[in-house]
This record gives sequence, C-alpha cells and structure tokens, in this order.
Amino acid sequence: MKFPRIVLALFMVSVLSTSYKPQKNDYPVYNGNDLGVNWSPEQTVFKIWAPTAAAVKLRLYAAGDGGKPLQTINLSRAKDGVWETTVKENLKNQYYTFQASINGRWLKERPDIYAKAVGVNGQRGMVADLASTNPKGWALDKKPGQKNFTDIMIYELHVRDLSMDPNSGITHKGKFLGLAETKTKSPDGTSTGLDHIKSLGVTHIHLLPSFDYNSVDETKPEANQYNWGYDPLNYNVPEGSYSTDAFDGNVRIREFKKMVQTLHANGLRVILDVVYNHTSDTASNFNQFVPGYFYRHTEKGAYSNATACGNETASEKAMMRKYMIESVVYWAKEYHLDGFRFDLMGVHDIETMNDISAALHKIDPTIFIYGEGWTAGNSPLPEDLRAVKKNAYKLDKIAVFNDDMRDGIKGGWSDVKSKGFVSGAQDAAESVKFGIVGSVKHPQVDYSKVNYSKAPWAAEPYQTINYVSCHDDNTLWDRLKISNPDASEKDLIKMDKLANTIVFTSQGVAFMHAGAEMLRTKKGIPNSYNSPDAINELDWSRKSKYKDVFNYYKTLIALRKHHPAFRMPSAKMIREHLKFMETADPDMIAYQISGNANGDTWKNILVIFNGSLSDGRINIPEGRWRLVIDGKTINEKSMKAIGGGQITVPATSAWLLYEL
Repeated sequence: MKFPRIVLALFMVSVLSTSYKPQKNDYPVYNGNDLGVNWSPEQTVFKIWAPTAAAVKLRLYAAGDGGKPLQTINLSRAKDGVWETTVKENLKNQYYTFQASINGRWLKERPDIYAKAVGVNGQRGMVADLASTNPKGWALDKKPGQKNFTDIMIYELHVRDLSMDPNSGITHKGKFLGLAETKTKSPDGTSTGLDHIKSLGVTHIHLLPSFDYNSVDETKPEANQYNWGYDPLNYNVPEGSYSTDAFDGNVRIREFKKMVQTLHANGLRVILDVVYNHTSDTASNFNQFVPGYFYRHTEKGAYSNATACGNETASEKAMMRKYMIESVVYWAKEYHLDGFRFDLMGVHDIETMNDISAALHKIDPTIFIYGEGWTAGNSPLPEDLRAVKKNAYKLDKIAVFNDDMRDGIKGGWSDVKSKGFVSGAQDAAESVKFGIVGSVKHPQVDYSKVNYSKAPWAAEPYQTINYVSCHDDNTLWDRLKISNPDASEKDLIKMDKLANTIVFTSQGVAFMHAGAEMLRTKKGIPNSYNSPDAINELDWSRKSKYKDVFNYYKTLIALRKHHPAFRMPSAKMIREHLKFMETADPDMIAYQISGNANGDTWKNILVIFNGSLSDGRINIPEGRWRLVIDGKTINEKSMKAIGGGQITVPATSAWLLYEL
C-alpha cells in the first residue's frame, strides 16, 4: 500500500495546539507483567486487556492461515479489565486468535497486541517455546565492547537492500540470514555484505523496521514486494518476509536471533528501528480489543494525525506507556538488542521516553536510544510535553537527529535544488558549527544564524546524531547531483567526501546511510519506501567503480576510532578543548582541538573545511604540523609536514593536521 507517513517523513512541523484538553481516561490499569500468551509444556495461560468487552473468545488453530478452529474457548473476566483462560495441555506451535464482543458486536479475530510469534501475514498468533528458537551458543552471545555513547558510529541499513543485488554474492537474498553470511564477494572479488560492513569499521548497524509489518504479502515471496516497513502490524515479532519460511512462526524468530548473534561475533552491535507512534491503520489489533483507547483524538472525536498516517498513538496513557516499555524490554532481553531508534519520537511524551530509557538502562546501561525529534503534523499533546528536539535536554540518555547540521552541510530538506556548505552556500557555516560542537552550548556559535534551532538543545554531545543522509529523501550522492547539475563527477566526489568528513570529525554520535561509502544512488527517487529492488538495493559494482571513495570512508572511520579528541564525552570538555579560528571566507570553517583532548595522543589538532568552489587561504599557528587529510586521501603517518603561517586549502575539501 502507499504509505503517506514515508512521503512526509521529514515534514518537520511541530505545532502546539492551543485548545488541548486531556482526554477522559477512566479505564482500569493492569499492573501485572503477564499479558499475552505464557506457555509451558503443562499449560498455556492467555491474558488480554479488554476492559470494555462483554465477552472474549479464544480460537486455536493447527496453522497460521486457513482451516477450522481446533477449539473455541470463552475467556473469563478478571480484575482491572483483563480477560483470561488457562488451557492445561501442551499447545506448543498451535496458532490462536482472540475475538472481543464490544457494544453488541463481535470485532475481528486477531492476535493479542503482546503476541511474540505469529503465522503468515501476522493474522494469527502462535504459542511459542521461545527457548527452542535460540540458535546454538545463544546463551554465550556477547555484545561488542562500548565505553562511551560518543564512540558509536551507526550504519543505517534495510535488511533487503544489503543482499538483493544479483552481484552481492549472498545466498539468502532479502533475508535476516543474508546479513549473517560471511566471506561473500561480488564477481570482481570485492567483499560484500557483512564482511564489507565489518571492514568499513562502524560500530552499530541500525536496521530499518524489522518487526512484523503490514504492506508485504508474506505468502508471495516470488513477487519481490518491497517496503521500508513503517506500517506496524505485530510490534513484538520479526518480519516474516525476511525469514526463509513465513508460515512457521518459529523460523523468523530463530533467524533474527542468528543474525544478531553473528553481527555480535563480528564486532557489530544491533539497533532496531521502532515505530510506536502510529499503527498501519485504525483497524489495528489495538482497536480490536479496546477501540479508540490507544490513540489520540481531536476535540471532535476524530483520530489526530501528527504522523501523517491517519492516526497517532497516545503514549501518555497508562496502558500504552506500559505497552511501549514492555515491548522494548522484550526485544532487548529476548533478542539481545543494543539500541532502539524511535520513528517520529516527537509524537511521544517525554515522561514515557524517560521511563523507557530507565527500563532499558536497568537491563544494560550501554543500550543506545535515539529518535526523530519532530512530528509530521499537528498533535493535541502540548509541545512542551513532547520528545521533540528542542526538549532534548529534558530527555534522559536519549539522542536526537541533528537536522540543523544535515541541512547546513547539503542544503535544506524542502528544496532539493538548494545548496549547502559543501557546495558553496555562504550562509550555512553556523549550522555546520552547531553540529561540530555536538549541539551543546558553545560560546563561539552564533545560534541566531543556525537554520532551525536558535539555541543549543543537547545537554551532552551523545544526545546529537550527526548525519548528512539517511533512508528518507535523496541519497547524498543523488542530492548533490540534483543541487549541482553543472558539477563534474570529480567535483561531486569532492563534495561528498567533504560532507561526511565533517560528520565523522564532529563531536556527538556519527551516523551514515548504507552505501554512502560507494556513492549510493537511488536513481533520483527521494522516498523509495515502496520502490522496487532495482532502486533500493545496494549496487555492489559501485564498490569497485568508486574504490577510492570506499577507501576514504574506511580510513575516515578508522581516524575517528583512533583519536578520542573527535569523541569527547562531555559538553564541558568540548568547551575547554575546541576553539574556532577566525576565517575571512564565509565558506571556510577552521577550529583547533588542543591539550590532548579526551586523552588523545595528538596534543593539538587543526581541522579546516573549505566549502567554497575556490581555493581558500588561512593563517595557522606557528609550529610544525603533519597533514593527515588533504581533501583527497587520509594518512595518519606519512603525509608531508608543513610549517605555520598562511596556507592554501583547495576548493571543496577538508584538511586535518596535527602538531608534531
């Protein structure tokens, strides 16, 4: 289906409704932690929350689709809106639905919202023995080490994109197991897939939605359907089309775990993109058991629409907040996940997001949480209660995407022909500097000139996600081509290198879009959420074609890893060690990181970005400096040494030097 949320993914409107009135909320609250289906060989306990129901039926089936019920059982009303029943037999691998009678009519047969296993297309739940889905050695699965959040470097990837290219050399194309394959190569002998990502040097893989979503028919794998997955169906279950058998509810669980286990073994942590801000439609499982409760509404009773999807969930309601917390905790524990990216996090309330942070960090303090700090339209929830970017300082150990820096580097999101700092825009430097210091308070940033934020919003640098491109909108390469139609490929590559050099030498958390390291193109398609594989797949021939670009990205990431001066963990440290230098050219930014910042072996570091289309001159401090980045290549040891005084920095390039 065409999904309007994706089309408007960066429609950054966050409007305060002046007529907000809290909705009546007199539903009972269930405080237990056992909703859903709890199996043992002796019995299975079924519990759902349906406080307005007059009756609830449970149906058991032999398969996830088709066939008549094996049993139909009436649930009993319990306390606090819960309905329950216990079946004293071994129901392992049987499928089930619930059906509630509300206001005189029977609603649809659906799995409960807490379902942890489902059949094909997610229309029936499955009674699962989760321990039996663990791959060999799962109990010994060990997360790669992580000291500070600012050490994180994220690679944003769609599961299917990695492997679908015929030249990927990957057997399990479009599957979780495709990401778990090693030693894969393209026909020209270059590494692909997991080995490629590992060699690149990033620390985390951010997977676009990989829970069970609505828009792909899992019964027709041969149809090669595609979607990003921002249309949630069953939040606690892996997506069936990414498994080798969508009909067996165990397979997708086992294969997702195998993927995580393999990524961990190869030094990569795993982040799941979660979409609790809306459901795929209002015929959701939520509405089959408690119609209307889980959503926000306008004063006239219509569904509010801050997501541009026709509905928005109400995170501030007790049972929705409880659901979100229990869902991420389940993913963290059962699947050993290392982080969560919240889609349209600005729709959620601050209290819920902080409760989520507390619950996850109780399990593992290294779990990383971040999200989009905006909405896609009006919401009845007051802005001062929302987890939007301007309120990031109120969030506890939660980061936000830095669109100020993103658009400063490449140009504004709303006009794809507009230029940014890397293509000569003369009004973008302050927005770039805002990102360089990690969006924290710094005396040398003129916030009145930052494109969206007129004040620092990060309390500490780990709260900012610095990036120049992601799945939304055009790839970086396509955007640069569109906004610079007369530029040569050579000049476009210079702009591309400069763009991500800024990102990976800035304070905060570095983030990149999969394939940027080989100049990924989607043939000019901006929001490719339902475009075919031919548009979305990673074209592995580009790795060889643009080998120089790949090697540049690889050494750039290694430079960030080797030098903690680019990963300072506190705002105080940034203010003490990072100072901007005067430049006569508005298209040039220069700064010095001094005093062995954050324990770096380099005492003094100079970073110079020339976004002008002409060479620029700047005076650097006296002394002997070794050139590490010259705009074309990166070499930490063997480039030339130069003296202080006036130097010339080539057009559209980054220079980085350290004092000998």
